[in-house]
Amino acid sequence: MKWVIGIDLGSTTTKAVILDEDERVVGQGITNSRSNYDTACEVARTEAMNQARLRLLTDAIGRQEAIADGAETLGRALDRAFRCEQHLTQLESLRTEAERVASTGRYAGNTRILPTLELLFDELRDQAPRLFGPLSERRSDFFRDIAGSGFQTIAERESDPETLPFDLVLGVYDQAILTVENEPGDLSLAAMAPAAVERALGRRKDRDRVAEPLRRAVMSAVSEPIEIACEVGTGYGRARLPFPKECIRSEILCHGLGAHRMFPGTRTVLDIGGQDTKAIQVDASGIVTSFQMNDRCAAGCGRYLGYIADEMNLGLHELGPLALQATKEVRINSTCTVFAGAELRDRLSMGQSREDILLGLHRAIILRAMSLIARSGGITDQFTWTGGVANNTAAERALRMLVAENYGEMTLNIDPSSIYTGALGAAVFAHRQAAEA
Repeated sequence: MKWVIGIDLGSTTTKAVILDEDERVVGQGITNSRSNYDTACEVARTEAMNQARLRLLTDAIGRQEAIADGAETLGRALDRAFRCEQHLTQLESLRTEAERVASTGRYAGNTRILPTLELLFDELRDQAPRLFGPLSERRSDFFRDIAGSGFQTIAERESDPETLPFDLVLGVYDQAILTVENEPGDLSLAAMAPAAVERALGRRKDRDRVAEPLRRAVMSAVSEPIEIACEVGTGYGRARLPFPKECIRSEILCHGLGAHRMFPGTRTVLDIGGQDTKAIQVDASGIVTSFQMNDRCAAGCGRYLGYIADEMNLGLHELGPLALQATKEVRINSTCTVFAGAELRDRLSMGQSREDILLGLHRAIILRAMSLIARSGGITDQFTWTGGVANNTAAERALRMLVAENYGEMTLNIDPSSIYTGALGAAVFAHRQAAEA
């Protein structure tokens, strides 16, 4: 079987999309972008390949007569078990590196730090199965975020200003996570499969009946020969991707084509990514006819929102819902990341609520985007919004209101997988390139 891959190496996240011979999406992967772009590319590709092979696994389970009637349920259980094993593998690497860091430099003289790390990582290991249970809700799917949140909570509890300062413990994590992120090891389905099967089987009453056919299905899925016919890269860091020159495409072209692939009626595309905002006009074939791009700074983009979240000690996903609780809108004078913290603190000191401030902030971000759209040619039905910020509910409401005010009623398309649009466009280019080879 032949697949193609599109890679979008963004400033904050790196995405991968795999298409099969019929141009259907069979796998998606995402990871934090790192200083080591080759590693970020490989991790996103591995995640997408794992997802694609998990789909093959569900099909393989369906071919095992003894367990075919429970294929979907077993497939979901294996998916959760596999992700848990991935997390535990990375957690063990983080423990090893954290203990190494804690034995050197300024940490080595503290007698409490190594015993505390042992307790901390034991607790994180014990928490892992609950994080990946069938009813679990995680704030993030990134290992850095999950591990960091748990690490910080336990470190705050165990630290002491006199004998073990909190900042000292957190410093160990900050150093260790950089190494683990850039040397992730083998996180493929094949490497995790044996332990994942055992975890998925657990204490099932029908374990004796299910175990062997399940193992056969897993082996079938992980050993299925896959040929990657073509890979195309795009994104903020595309020049650093280890691809031939002819396999690199601009972000503009990939977002235009990706949006058209998701919604064929698309004529106007807005992409708000981590580092820039793009307003794109496309024709009936998804070919770009004009565009405008804010590429001088990260004002009003994902990095800006991330900075605001850090200033307010919130998760990025909490900003939108919190803004929608506002009772009035505070006018924001600047969306410059450099001055954001100072203005935020000033407004809070004046007694303005963070909900009202956030509502005004989201409107200011969308106003900047609307200016780019106007310069690119305005909005023509249908209008498709891509990028990670498209999942922000307050930004979506502001966009809908401003579009209606300025252009009237328009069809606004937002796909749940909007963050993958650039990678999808790259994958479509790869599919076409493979077909022409």
